[in-house]
Amino acid sequence: MKRSAGLLLFHHTDDGLEVLLGHMGGPFFARRDAGAWSIPKGEYEPDESAWAAARREFEEELGLPPPDGEALALGEVRQTNGKIVTAWAIEADLDPATIAPGTFRMEWPPRSGRLQEFPELDRVAWFGLDRARAVVVKAQAAFLDRLVEHSP
Repeated sequence: MKRSAGLLLFHHTDDGLEVLLGHMGGPFFARRDAGAWSIPKGEYEPDESAWAAARREFEEELGLPPPDGEALALGEVRQTNGKIVTAWAIEADLDPATIAPGTFRMEWPPRSGRLQEFPELDRVAWFGLDRARAVVVKAQAAFLDRLVEHSP
């Protein structure tokens, strides 16, 4: 069973609570909005702690060090692909224009024999909770609900 871990940044604005989500890079998600946004996260092996993986993946996906601050455990969810995702929320500000996303390589177009490089996340944005629920990977909406329950 694959496991991922990630960090959900949040901050308070005059319009309410906002969360930072990343749009998944690559050709499969290029024209999608709903279900194509995710918390910055990534897979890890059993010999690495979920917390260490969440911090490592944040830096790999956004090209920025993870923020310091009190981490609020948001627990786990199981996505439709069977992957278990563990997340923490941290209150922080981040300018989406400052990201320098990591990349991945894949064969594209399929069966072409050509390897192409794509950004892990092709854009990052702050969302109010209603809009975030409309675009985030379905199972990850539970993290938003848990954040609201425990948010300072």
